[in-house]
Amino acid sequence: MIEQLFGSKTRVKLLRLFYANPNRSFYVREITRKIEEQINSVRRELSNLLSMGIVGSDTQNNRLYYEVNQSYEFYRPLSMIFGTGETEAAPDSKKSSKKDTKTSTKTTQHPLEKDIRGIGKVDLALLLGQFTRDESSGVDILIVGDVNQTKAQRFITELEKAENKELRYTILARPDYTYRLQIKDRFIYGVLASKKQIIIDDQALPADF
Repeated sequence: MIEQLFGSKTRVKLLRLFYANPNRSFYVREITRKIEEQINSVRRELSNLLSMGIVGSDTQNNRLYYEVNQSYEFYRPLSMIFGTGETEAAPDSKKSSKKDTKTSTKTTQHPLEKDIRGIGKVDLALLLGQFTRDESSGVDILIVGDVNQTKAQRFITELEKAENKELRYTILARPDYTYRLQIKDRFIYGVLASKKQIIIDDQALPADF
């Protein structure tokens, strides 16, 4: 039914991928692998989404990347259908404050949320770095909480296989993370200020971020 409404199976898969991963960029072959569709079909539908303004693109290291356009007029309703259900506005939007964004409600889980919660009591989980093409953070994954190190390592290994890349990660206990926030630790503030994808935030992300 939803394929008929939105035009094609490939387009629906693309919308689910992009809206489930706001602030994350993908290149064509990576997209093809993740949604398991033919590259010609993917290219055609990406062109359609670009023309409608639903996604944007830019080039880095001779590779064309695509990312959901959070300034798109119908970003919020489409996010409720295809994504995590967050009503987060684009960073440069004047319609919503950071406080509004912070208190938005999810209706569905992020694809990685269940796996991350399976490693322990996780208060904060962020994707950064290679996932968002913002290397200012210095890491690709930040996890805060009381986690089982063996399960955490297994999760990272499996994610590296799925992403076909080596990932840099930091795992902090909540007291250590809280202390670093209090002393305005340069690393933590650099991570939080960088472009990020929020997987879990159980009242661990400061209001300013």
